[in-house]
Amino acid sequence: MTWWAVALGAAAGAPCRYALDLAVRRPPWGILLVNLLGSLAAGVLAGFALDAGPVVSLLGVGFLGAFTTASTLAADVLEMDAEGLRREAVLDLALSVVAGLALAAVGLVLGRALS
Repeated sequence: MTWWAVALGAAAGAPCRYALDLAVRRPPWGILLVNLLGSLAAGVLAGFALDAGPVVSLLGVGFLGAFTTASTLAADVLEMDAEGLRREAVLDLALSVVAGLALAAVGLVLGRALS
């Protein structure tokens, strides 16, 4: 049952990531937005302190696992660096990590408050 929940969540998460990235149309800002939203959502989900049941498998591992993407972040940062956009590359990486951690912490507090 768990692997079905992960598969269904991933099947929804990846197209949502793609659609949001296309909507923004300014690399790397679409993927940055995706990763920051995903960090916040993961924090909220963790804050609910749900057991590792189908809901966490569906939303956390499946949807958010496919929605967020470290590989695209890495590719964007390397591409910007190769194009001589070193400042933008560092900013993208720093925002992704620092703001992502901060949003996950905020989400954790929100999730706990809502549970």
